[in-house]
Amino acid sequence: MPPKKLRIGTRASQLALWQANWVKSELEKRYPGMEVTLTKIKTIGDKILDVPLAQVGGKGLFVKEIEEAMLRDEIDIAVHSMKDVPTDFPEGLGLYCITEREDPRDAVISRNVKFADLPQGARIGTSALRRQAQLLKVRPDLQMVIIRGNVETRIRKLTEDNLDAVILAAAGLKRLGFTEKVAEYLDVDFSIPAIGQGALGIECRLADPVITETIAFFNHADTSYAVRAERALLKRCEGGCQVPIAAHGTVAGGELRLVGFIAAVDGQRSVRGEISGPVAESEQLGIRLADQLLAEGGKAILEEVYQRSIGE
Repeated sequence: MPPKKLRIGTRASQLALWQANWVKSELEKRYPGMEVTLTKIKTIGDKILDVPLAQVGGKGLFVKEIEEAMLRDEIDIAVHSMKDVPTDFPEGLGLYCITEREDPRDAVISRNVKFADLPQGARIGTSALRRQAQLLKVRPDLQMVIIRGNVETRIRKLTEDNLDAVILAAAGLKRLGFTEKVAEYLDVDFSIPAIGQGALGIECRLADPVITETIAFFNHADTSYAVRAERALLKRCEGGCQVPIAAHGTVAGGELRLVGFIAAVDGQRSVRGEISGPVAESEQLGIRLADQLLAEGGKAILEEVYQRSIGE
């Protein structure tokens, strides 16, 4: 029997609230009469807006306070953007569902100029070292400007900070209705997405069978296999959310294809690889690809990235 009341914990950003409200409406559709409420929680990542996330320490910046509320039994589930979720959880909590992935690509917002046509030395706004590294690998002339804030704030920075382009995740733009501002979507083989990009994760107390049974319908098997492979790669590399590591999994006919990428922040050194195998081995495939990338130079690149971040 599903509970009569269910409490969702969420960040208070426009996108986080869209995501939480979508989960709320799906629950209400499936369980008529259930009272679903939202609890808005401010995280460290929401409070520190004037420092690049990589310098703050990328692990758990957008989930820690929400998990603490769950451990205090103030909320029943949490809705996260999968790319914000660390690979380790507090004892008793875990990721129970991964929803069907929205568009995983990165999107260019500019003055109707495609990436290849951006002028020499163009100023590009981004919040992710992963994007920065991949774009600089192709165009070392670009000037990267780290921008923070919610989706709308970052879109405004195109004009406010006199940038030539801003790169954002397509999923958030589509969910919030900003697609008319997109000049171009970057192919996933050109700009490999962040781990879990486009998917939502639902976290809960794993020992609560009433809640786990209630939310189980949200899990999308193919997306779950792909994202768990991506996260296994990230964990093996000991990477947080804000390191230049990218991975993207796709599933077809019971087979998973996983592409991985590790780069120096300036994009001048990088390793890339891919692996395929049955979906049942998704996490092992992620670990094997991580080991391959680390052995081919990724380990040295990441050590340098971590040393630099400590120095800053």
